[in-house]
Amino acid sequence: MKDGRVRPTRPRGIRPLTTGSLSMGSLALLLAMALPSTAQTPTLSPSALPPPTQPLPYRVYANAGVQPVAPGFDVARFEALAEQLVQGQRIPGMAMAIVHNGRVLSARGYGVTDVVRPQPVDSHTVFRLASLSKAFAGTMTGLLVNDGSLRWDSKVSDYVPGFQLAEPGYADQVTVADLLSHRVGLKAHNAYDRDIEGNAEYYQVAQKLGAAPLTCPPGQCYAYQNVAFSLVGDVVFAASGTFYEQAVQRRLLEPLGMNDASLGLAGIESSPRWARPHVRSRNGWVSVSPKPTYYRLPPAAGVNASISDMAQWLLAQTGHRPDVLSAPLLATLHAPVVSTPGEMRSGWRRDRVHAASYALGWRVFDYAGEQVVFHAGAVQGYRGLTAVLPDRDLGIAILWNSESSLPSGLLPTIIDRAVGLPAQRWLDVDTDFGADNLMADGATPEPVQPQGTSSSSSVASPH
Repeated sequence: MKDGRVRPTRPRGIRPLTTGSLSMGSLALLLAMALPSTAQTPTLSPSALPPPTQPLPYRVYANAGVQPVAPGFDVARFEALAEQLVQGQRIPGMAMAIVHNGRVLSARGYGVTDVVRPQPVDSHTVFRLASLSKAFAGTMTGLLVNDGSLRWDSKVSDYVPGFQLAEPGYADQVTVADLLSHRVGLKAHNAYDRDIEGNAEYYQVAQKLGAAPLTCPPGQCYAYQNVAFSLVGDVVFAASGTFYEQAVQRRLLEPLGMNDASLGLAGIESSPRWARPHVRSRNGWVSVSPKPTYYRLPPAAGVNASISDMAQWLLAQTGHRPDVLSAPLLATLHAPVVSTPGEMRSGWRRDRVHAASYALGWRVFDYAGEQVVFHAGAVQGYRGLTAVLPDRDLGIAILWNSESSLPSGLLPTIIDRAVGLPAQRWLDVDTDFGADNLMADGATPEPVQPQGTSSSSSVASPH
């Protein structure tokens, strides 16, 4: 296509909504009365809420009662850390954005787009977002809830009549909020992702959900999904009459000024400047072609964006674009829905995260007493992290074009400084922070892989 964007085809087995809006439960009704918006909080059972964390008060998104960042929060030093990460091609390239109090403090690129044909990464270099796309899906759905086209407790089967689960009657219980919070009831995490990696088409794989083992009734337990999550794209189409990719473009990317952003493989490849994915070989980093597989799941992993775009996305998610995203909607999207204690077991999360939950396309962490709205993403050759600290009016995005884990420590380094925690050794670069010094975190070198192989899966999963 001339504009380089994916033109979706009409999903099979989808019909427009013909039934009226479904009635809300008493809890959702009370919350709806408390929030001056049609974007009600999903219907929840009390046991589904994680006791250590509470839903975010939407006053935060109206910029009331925001705490300042702690003394010593120095953006120039974070930029210096990023510069060190790309030195000597420890990683090929990366980009970082930091926004605070409605201002973009930094949105810069570092390193190169491609080790074979190197061009500098700049603020408009496009990266693949992988599972960072899930927040776009939740937000797009919330806009339709605000429009009155959907409700959070609308049944998926009313929009996708061919949707089936293994247990009779369970498919009719799955709500839109269940999709967005990974509470479909499936036993396996990432169910049928291997089929997607094997180049199967989305609709073929989605039909297999009817045979997938279940571990609980819908809405009662958590298992992270890509295929099942992507059913929300079919819901968006059926409820709005607009293909999912076009709806995201028209309702989010364009009004937020995310001018480099796109969806799909054609979108990134037609960008004036984009970062090639890199995998390890015996001789160092090798650039490869982007895999088309997870682009077949646009809600789960379909968005591409530059760090300039991500700065605008962070401003919107911190409440500074109420013309596009209202404060009550943001509070709903960011409110914990289901506890996810497995997210507290590795890396910096093990040391800093005291409670973990999933919201609607976002994770929510109790980070040493600070509420952090977070997501990570990974496909072959790309990684990314986003975090919003509502009580500090702070947003952070980090994108890189390799499978290295090295930049991951930059996020807790920044958060620690923002909330006034002593610096920990999250990074193996040496930048003096006064009394603290960020040294090696006891990390062992990443294993060298044989030529042409990848050190990790291409799954668009949150690491």
